[in-house]
Formats: sequence, structure tokens, C-alpha cells
Amino acid sequence: MATLYFDLGSPYAYLAFSRAPSLFRQAPEPAPILLGALFARRGFGSWAQAPERRRRIEELHERIERYGMAPLKLPAGWPGNTLQAMRAATWALQQGAGVQFTRAAFTRSFAEGKDVTGLPALISIADEAGLPGPELEPAIASPGVKDALRTATEAAWEAGVRGVPSVQVAGEIFYGDDQLERAARAAAVP
Repeated sequence: MATLYFDLGSPYAYLAFSRAPSLFRQAPEPAPILLGALFARRGFGSWAQAPERRRRIEELHERIERYGMAPLKLPAGWPGNTLQAMRAATWALQQGAGVQFTRAAFTRSFAEGKDVTGLPALISIADEAGLPGPELEPAIASPGVKDALRTATEAAWEAGVRGVPSVQVAGEIFYGDDQLERAARAAAVP
């Protein structure tokens, strides 16, 4: 079974999450992690706040067109702080609705261009995913959810994840949306 590590702030993770079901025999298990914590561990941050931002956004648009997906719409102020969103994704996963929540959040963020980092948006996404939206705020403030996200992020780091999207197949890490086909081929090998 493959695992797809993601952060809801990553448009490349959006691409990988959207494409994975058509490439893998069994879609990878979604694994929410906090990308900001990986940035701190590796000692450098996002390309979205670097000189290559414009070139990378153009490249994202080209990929999305090539993949036949809806045009990319980055939310105003992107990238934002995804801590609450990733706690919400962790909670959704614990509730058995990780795929539904993640799909709804990625669609809202990168196909509709709406911010998903605030509580009202996250509650609405939880409702859309079939979760009890009013339970989201106390859940993401709970030590259990906070610890689960921290533990998942640490475990991803220990496994070799240095950015998102990353897919783990039989102990091997495939980093980047451009490695998704390779990861799918590795997952298909018995």
C-alpha cells in the first residue's frame, strides 16, 4: 500500500492527490503532515516565497492544462499558515473521512481559489465531507489531534520525506508530483 504525504497549502500536492486515483491500482492512503515543520527541519522554506515563484506558478498552470484539470486558482494571500487546516485534515482522517475532506479542501483552495486556513472555511469543508462541522473547532484544539499531526510529521521526516507531495511505496520515497507515475509503477510491482 502506498502513502501520499501532503499539506493543504501545496498546489503540487493538490495535483498528486487529484491524479493518484487514476494512476494507482489502489489510491494511496492520504497522510497529512505539516510542511512548515519540514521546512524548519531541512533549513529552507518554500519556493512560493523565493525568486522562482513566478516561474513555478507558470509551470503549475502548464501541468494542470496538460493533465486536463480545471484551471489553477491560487487563493489570495497564498501561501497561508496551514496549521489549523492540517489539524483539521488529521481529525478528518481519524474520523474516516480523510479522503473526502482532503478532496473538498484541495478543490476549494486550488480549483475555486478560496482560502481554507480559517475556521469558518474548515467547518464548511468538514460539513461537505460528511463530518459534524461544529465538532471541528474543539477537535483541532485537542491534544490528541495536535499530537497526531506532530507524530505523523516526525514519522514522515524519519522515513525520508523532505517535502510534499511525497509518496512512500515499500519504504521508498518519491518526492514531487512529477514522480507520481514512477511511484505508481513501483506500487504495481508485486
